[in-house]
Amino acid sequence: MTLLKREEYQHLVRDVDWTFTYVDDEAVFPEWHCGTGKVPREAWLNWEEDYKVCYPEYVATQREKEGSAYAVKAALQRSRAWETLSEGWKSSTKMHFGGVTLVEYEAVLAELKMARFGLNGAWRNMAAFGALDEIRHCQITLFFGHEFVGKDAQYDWTQKMFHTNDWVAISLRNLFDGMMVTPNVVDLAIQVPLTFETGFTNLQFVALSADALESGDVNFANMISSIQTDEARHAQQGGPTLEILVEHDPIRAQWVIDKAFWGSARAFAALTGPAMDYYTPLEHRKQSYREFMEEWIVDQFIRTIEDYGLRRPWFWDEFMKGLDTWHHSLHMGLWYWRPTLWWKPTAGVTRDERDWLREKYPNWETVYGDKWDVIIDNVNSQNMEATLPETLPWLCSMCHLPCCTPTLGYDGKWRVRDHPLTHNGVTYHFCTAGCRQIWWKDRDNLNHPTVIDRFLAGEIQPMDVGGILGYMGLTPDVMGEDPDYSWAAEYKDRLAVPRVPVAGA
Repeated sequence: MTLLKREEYQHLVRDVDWTFTYVDDEAVFPEWHCGTGKVPREAWLNWEEDYKVCYPEYVATQREKEGSAYAVKAALQRSRAWETLSEGWKSSTKMHFGGVTLVEYEAVLAELKMARFGLNGAWRNMAAFGALDEIRHCQITLFFGHEFVGKDAQYDWTQKMFHTNDWVAISLRNLFDGMMVTPNVVDLAIQVPLTFETGFTNLQFVALSADALESGDVNFANMISSIQTDEARHAQQGGPTLEILVEHDPIRAQWVIDKAFWGSARAFAALTGPAMDYYTPLEHRKQSYREFMEEWIVDQFIRTIEDYGLRRPWFWDEFMKGLDTWHHSLHMGLWYWRPTLWWKPTAGVTRDERDWLREKYPNWETVYGDKWDVIIDNVNSQNMEATLPETLPWLCSMCHLPCCTPTLGYDGKWRVRDHPLTHNGVTYHFCTAGCRQIWWKDRDNLNHPTVIDRFLAGEIQPMDVGGILGYMGLTPDVMGEDPDYSWAAEYKDRLAVPRVPVAGA
C-alpha cells in the first residue's frame, strides 16, 4: 500500500463502514448524539469532503508546520522584539491567549464527538484529523504564551482563564459549551467547522495576523497563521453536512447557522473589535474592525450560505447596525471595569485616534465622544475613583456581555435599551433583541448563570467589588489597568472650558 499513490487507494479506505448485525444501528449512533432528525439515515452515504488527506501526508505536513513555527520562535527568543511592542498590542495578545487557548482544547472534544458519532465513515475519519489539529493548536498556544509568564503575570491567564469565574470566562464557556459540547454532531458540524471556523476564525487568525505583522509581533503572527492553515482544512466538515441537512430540513439548517453566527458575532465584538480599533497602534492598523467584518463575514460568509440555498439571518439589520456600536460600547465597558480583566486595556482615544474613529465610524463622536470626555476630565482632575466601578453592570442572560448596546430612537437620540423577558416568574434581561429571541427558542438548552445571577443568589461574598474580584480569581498582580494615562494630557486645556453636551447624545 505504501508503494501506491494516495489517490490510488484512498477511495478504498477513507469511507470504511459496515452494517451491524449484533446490535441495532440506533444503539451505535443514538439520535441524541447523532442528530439525524428528518434526514434519512441512508442520505449520509453521500457525505463527501473536498480536501482528502491520508495519515502519512498529514504527519509530513504538520511536521513541516511545527518546524517552521518553532524555528521562528527560537530565533526571536534571542531578540528583544517583545520589549519593543506597545502595551496596547500586548493586551491584544493577552486577550487572544486567555480567550482562545483552552477553547482549542474544547474543540478537541467536539472533533472527537464527530469522530465517534459522525454518520459517515469519511466524516469520522476527517474528524479524527481535526482532533489532532485541535490538540496541536492548544499545545502551541500554551507554549508560546508560557514564554512571557516570567515577564508579565497576566500571561499566566493563557492556561488559567477558563478555570476561573471571571465574567469573560463565563461568557465564553456559555458560548462554546453550547456550540461544542452539548449539541448533536450534525448541529455541531454546522455551528463549529462551518459557521465559527469558516467564518469567524478567519477574522481572528487572518486579520489579527496582519495587524500583528504591522505591529512588529512576528512571533504571534507566525503562531496564529500556522494554526489557521489547519482550520481551513478541518472546517470543511461543515459544508457536506450542511448540504445534506438543507436538502431534508432547511428550517433546522437555517436556525442552527443563525444562532451560531449571532453568538460568534457578539463574542468577537468583545475580543477582536477592541484589539483592532483601540489596542493596535494607530500607525499599524490595516483596516477597521467593521471593514474586516464586511470583508471576511458580510461578503464571504453570507455568499457561502446563500450558495447552499439559505438566506441571511433574520437578525441581519440588527447585526449590521451593531458593527458601528457593539465593540465601541464593549471597549468602553472593558476599560471602565478594567480591574476585572487580565490585560491592560489602553483607552485608545487620543486626538489622532478619535479622528481615525470618526473617519471609520461617522457616529462615533455623537454616541461616545462626550462619555470619553467625562472620563478624560476625571483623569486630568486626578479623580481616578470616578473612573473605577463600584459594582458590576447588568449582564445579558444570553451572551453574558454587558447590556450596553445603544440604538437610535425616533427622536434622534441614542439610548441603551433593555430587552426583558419574563419566564416562569423570573425576568431575564438581554442586550439585544437577537439575544432575547435565541434564548427564548433555546431556553431548555445549556444556559450558564451570569455573574450577576450568582451575585444576587448570594454565591459571591462579601457582596462588594472586593468579593466580586476575589470570586473571579483576580489578584492585584493581574488586575487590568490602563498602562499609560498620558493620552489624557492632550485634553488638559478642557478643564478651563465648560463642557458642552454633544447634540443628540
